[in-house]
Amino acid sequence: MIQGLVQLFLFQAFGELLAKFALPMIPGPVLGLVLLLLYLALRGHVPEHIDVVGSTVLQHLGLLFIPASVGVVLYLPLLKANAWGIASALLVSVLATIAVTSGLLKLLSRAAEEPRDEQ
Repeated sequence: MIQGLVQLFLFQAFGELLAKFALPMIPGPVLGLVLLLLYLALRGHVPEHIDVVGSTVLQHLGLLFIPASVGVVLYLPLLKANAWGIASALLVSVLATIAVTSGLLKLLSRAAEEPRDEQ
């Protein structure tokens, strides 16, 4: 289990380094996840030690929401004061996400259906 944890931390560290020196507009953990995905795609399977760590983290994922819950309780009066603005921003962002996703899906499905000229 330690080997898998160290390996995951190394991917995050490489992602942080890449973000610091090459791609500052993308967060380091995201780049680390992309590097991990590339590594796993090249291997063709998930190694057992990484699978054990990932499964353990997923079993206790609810613990990661405790700080967010404390923040919500701490700032509840501020959230109540701005409830309409927060709700409208959430609604607009959800609708925009659905619209962009459906438009992209239509575009990609049309491109996949078009016959290709093979010579």
